[in-house]
Amino acid sequence: MHTGIGAFLSPLHAPGQDPHLTIRRDLQLVEHLDELNYDEVWFGEHHSLSWPTIGAPETIIAAAAERTRQIKLANGVVPLPFHHPYNVATRAVMLDHLTRGRYILGVGPGATPNDSHQFGVAQDDLKRMAGEAIPVVQELVNGEERVSTKTDWFVVQDAKMQLPRYSKPGIEMAISSIGSPNSPQMAGRYGLSLVSWGAPPPGLPAVDLAQQWSYAEEAAEEYGRTVDRRTWRVVAPLYIAETREQAYRDVREGFSEWLWDYWGKAAGFDVAASMEGVKKSQELEAGIEQGLAIVGSPEDAVAAIQRLQEQTGGFGTFLVYAMNWASFEKTKRSYELLAEKVAPTFSGSTTRGDESIQWSIDNRHIFPHTEARRNREAAAGAR
Repeated sequence: MHTGIGAFLSPLHAPGQDPHLTIRRDLQLVEHLDELNYDEVWFGEHHSLSWPTIGAPETIIAAAAERTRQIKLANGVVPLPFHHPYNVATRAVMLDHLTRGRYILGVGPGATPNDSHQFGVAQDDLKRMAGEAIPVVQELVNGEERVSTKTDWFVVQDAKMQLPRYSKPGIEMAISSIGSPNSPQMAGRYGLSLVSWGAPPPGLPAVDLAQQWSYAEEAAEEYGRTVDRRTWRVVAPLYIAETREQAYRDVREGFSEWLWDYWGKAAGFDVAASMEGVKKSQELEAGIEQGLAIVGSPEDAVAAIQRLQEQTGGFGTFLVYAMNWASFEKTKRSYELLAEKVAPTFSGSTTRGDESIQWSIDNRHIFPHTEARRNREAAAGAR
């Protein structure tokens, strides 16, 4: 199964950096990925913890649309309980036009307790509220009927977009999952694409990705929908350099800072439990062993993505979870190596060239100059 490549930008930037600079660099990175022929880039929405800096991803997508030519741009994702469904749909249709059909509407319930607290939404209500919003947003964005519904947190009355969508037959909608059955089941129920986290936060067990897809398929069958592995995305942190040793040197300090200062200090995870008995100098290696990240050479990346394919049964796109553990220049080089030396293994882009060489080898007898050279070489060998 062919697999595309993309990037998922929360984005995460260590505190202490000028946020204006990090925003500009995020846009520069998207331009870079577009030139490298990446398939898509996703932008998260976060409102707290300092590390994730984008609270209005739609504005970044609009800016990126003017700076790029072919790469798809996606909300990764709209936390539906924080937004009125009509506003979500209105922005989606506008971005569909601004990108000329390169927009993907990613949605989800939201997962950051600090954000839901600021919006005054109880954590226990997030999944229910997302479930109530999804069919409304779906009909407004891709349907033809007027929508009227009332819940305890939103009302729509005879609602319909006055602007037609640009994409035909419609805008792709996706839902994110960090491990529970809820989002895969919603993907199956409503025929949405699925975005799965393939790397667990520190201290949490690995996600059973194959089971995630089973949840989606079972729900799709129950509700008479279909789900397609080709629209399934799997996300994991990845950094590569020319050699494994160089990659480890590049990110060791940034990985440790991300581990303890983001997940431990800011997010409040029990990082110490996941690193119990691990020397500080070996935290990166332990994290890789635990499946927190893919770090190494291009060959290491190929092997890791192949393992993910085997574990899942196949998926459509691998998304690099952008961590910014190394300098901006080295980070861009990592994306270059992924495009140059890893992506062709999964995209099939070099298959025809390889086949052309092999055909030439297998059919040299039909070319007089190569046959004559072979005869001369054989004669010289006989002497």
